[in-house]
Amino acid sequence: MMARSDELRNFVLTIMILSLMSFTVEAKIRHYKWDVKYEFKSPDCYKKLVITINGMFPGPTIIAEQGDTIVVDVTNSLGTENLSIHWHGIRQIGTPWYDGTEGVSQCPIVPGDTFTYKFVVDRAGTYLYHAHYGMQREEGLNGMILVSVPSGQSEPFAYDFDRSMLLTDWYHKSAHEHATGLASIPFVWVNEPESLLIQGRGRFNCSLVNTTSSEIGQCNVTSPDCSPYVLTVVPGKVYRLRIASLTSLSALNFEIQGHNMTVVEADGHYVEPFEVKNLFIYSGETYSVIVKTNQDPSKNYWITTNVVSRMPKTPTGLAIFNYNPNPPLQNPPTVPTKGPIWNNTAPRLAQSLAIKAREGFIEPPPATPDRLIMLLNTQQKVNGYTKWAINNVSFTFPTTPYLIALKENKLRNKLHRVFDQRPPPTGYDWQNYNIRVPPPNLNATTSNSLYRLDFNTTIDIVLQNANMINPNNSETHPWHLHGHDFWVLSYGEGKFDPFNDPKKYNLVNPILKNTVPLHPYGWTAIRFKSDNPGVWLFHCHLDSHFSMGMGIVFEEGIERVGKLPTSIMGCGLSKGLITP
Repeated sequence: MMARSDELRNFVLTIMILSLMSFTVEAKIRHYKWDVKYEFKSPDCYKKLVITINGMFPGPTIIAEQGDTIVVDVTNSLGTENLSIHWHGIRQIGTPWYDGTEGVSQCPIVPGDTFTYKFVVDRAGTYLYHAHYGMQREEGLNGMILVSVPSGQSEPFAYDFDRSMLLTDWYHKSAHEHATGLASIPFVWVNEPESLLIQGRGRFNCSLVNTTSSEIGQCNVTSPDCSPYVLTVVPGKVYRLRIASLTSLSALNFEIQGHNMTVVEADGHYVEPFEVKNLFIYSGETYSVIVKTNQDPSKNYWITTNVVSRMPKTPTGLAIFNYNPNPPLQNPPTVPTKGPIWNNTAPRLAQSLAIKAREGFIEPPPATPDRLIMLLNTQQKVNGYTKWAINNVSFTFPTTPYLIALKENKLRNKLHRVFDQRPPPTGYDWQNYNIRVPPPNLNATTSNSLYRLDFNTTIDIVLQNANMINPNNSETHPWHLHGHDFWVLSYGEGKFDPFNDPKKYNLVNPILKNTVPLHPYGWTAIRFKSDNPGVWLFHCHLDSHFSMGMGIVFEEGIERVGKLPTSIMGCGLSKGLITP
């Protein structure tokens, strides 16, 4: 009888344990502890300070399943610098305070402090994370977030293996030097990067280092940090390759020599498949491509990245597509590809127009917008300083983050308002403005005002590119929207016509994205719903351009935002909100 009772008790305990295990699996809380600090590394053979996470550069890849909760305890061990981390492409539904944008959604993490981010990855796909304090992203602190579909579900394409690759550009000067130069008179441009990195590895020509200076010995081609990245594959298989860009300046062309790629995902949304030889990718974008290992298995192949849209002064980025069992570091027998002509916009525009939502996964946009905002991108001057401006306004941050100021009604102190309460301009003189010549009025203004959007309305944004201060010069700008995915309605060349161009919009199967290119002398039209309560940044994803003022901020449904955690406070007027 006692034995039977023990068996029953053990059975009940087993059921309880299994139930608890089942609950734990369903909850899927993935907890990370990150120590962020500077370390000397040589990603392109040149030794310099790099921001690492737990000693890693790039940082650890977050692997999760749709619906999981991600918890990251971030300790700022940078010593003398603040810090914040943005979870790029994660919409932060219900958690706008964990978006990681210093000055918008939180105060920075000060040296020595530990800050906890906690958010749900609500959509499968390929995403990113990176520093979002000043121009700190140039120093590293980046990585990928790979979110799979829920258990039991399948994706609309088949593959044998899933691999990922992060593309960046790399400077030898520090972000501090660059930021100081951009904010100086005379203006000091950051110039072109020294290297292109693939998964944190590149190769700088050490013979270019000044051997008469203190740099002697700081460039070493034998450093293991800069041995080429190797992607080893098995012949006769199908690979899903997730490709992401977090460049600071460069638009890139990506190629696997001798292999075609089929694009199937962009920014977490399924794409109607199309085949490319060259994939154009801009900072902040992610793609999944299908690659078949169907070439001669007796040799390796080059993986290359090359600069487009700017005159290339940076060497080709190189990695090795290694067919097993060939030696991983065996150089391919061919010369690395140089990519397409850098200033030919046509193929880049064609790829942008080719990206449509996949049949069976189409989320049609609202038929018409409730509001249209037209944004003219220009390079101008403010009190002699060179700036980027939107509708003649160059963006600046307030000292109290918008989210805290609005939610806690801390809009002013005795001396001044936290941010400009006047509404920013929603358009420009599109009929008379000549986008092909430098701005006729070089003088812009600065402001930290924001666009207040009625909640749950449909917003159309048209980005219009133009000539810079120097004649015959218009650059590519990748624009990223926090807190949302948006429908990409169309791209066009020349000047946008608000009466006729909307007739060309794709309202049938437009792709949803979070980052979109604005091509030289062209326009890009997007549509989104203001249905995510919070304050959200919309900005050029090039570090130098954003630092110079190319960005705006949206506020929507602030009254619907929940109680703010005190951990995001401690700067500006939010200092008084923290009680001992």
